[in-house]
Amino acid sequence: MPDDVRYQFLRPEQIVKRRQECPVVYIPIGTLEWHGIHNAVGADTLQAEGIAIRCAQMGGGLVFPPLYYGEPRLDSLMEAVADDRQQIAEAMALDPANFLADRQPFTVAEQASHYQDLLLHVLSEADTLGFKIGVLVAGHYPLIDHARAAVLQYHQRRMNGHHQMLAWAFVDYLLVQDQYPDAGDHAAGWETSHMLALHPQTVNLDALPDRDQSLVGVMGMMPPQDATAAYGDEIIEQAARAAVQEVNDRLVNPRRYQGHGTALSESLWRSR
Repeated sequence: MPDDVRYQFLRPEQIVKRRQECPVVYIPIGTLEWHGIHNAVGADTLQAEGIAIRCAQMGGGLVFPPLYYGEPRLDSLMEAVADDRQQIAEAMALDPANFLADRQPFTVAEQASHYQDLLLHVLSEADTLGFKIGVLVAGHYPLIDHARAAVLQYHQRRMNGHHQMLAWAFVDYLLVQDQYPDAGDHAAGWETSHMLALHPQTVNLDALPDRDQSLVGVMGMMPPQDATAAYGDEIIEQAARAAVQEVNDRLVNPRRYQGHGTALSESLWRSR
């Protein structure tokens, strides 16, 4: 079994050794959200953490504890915006009104700003802990926009001399969508395959109805009934390989990513 790469489980000498070998930290971010009757509600964050761990095992580096909380909840949460949100609430034995704006202390814009500030703070923390590359790994797809915004904010401060670390952000399906036409979904075959590969004990395919019946809060090309652990492992592996390639290019050629607007550049290594 590979050595543990999770920062919170390691002693100082273990952290220093891994950081000196590869000064990269992966930061998984996600949410707690409905992922069908067959998946755990932490699926987004569990996937982000699993992909981050695969990256660190494959290419070196460490993985910070995953962030489940604090994301904007009014404009991208299934319980708040899905067409079948009332059915989701019913299945969770909750009042659908729980997810309306008047139950939240902050507006949509304020929630986005607060979350980006939180991610900026986490990146700055990673910088103080000696890392040269900090990577936000988004499991909940809408969070990639906030992660990228935080990366750009971080780099603006970096240009002003506040930080040394480079930052980047990715979501798995965008790295492999040219390889897999069904890349990315919500609780359908793609994500369910991830969960079967990473945490099979949390998945109950037997809970799914027949294929001709509609599924609450599930969207995607590949039916979840077709999900397999083998496919999940394959697509995690391919996403991790692509992410590690991006990270390695930043380690070897940091100046490529230090200018204004260049932090989020991808595939520059292909031109080398």
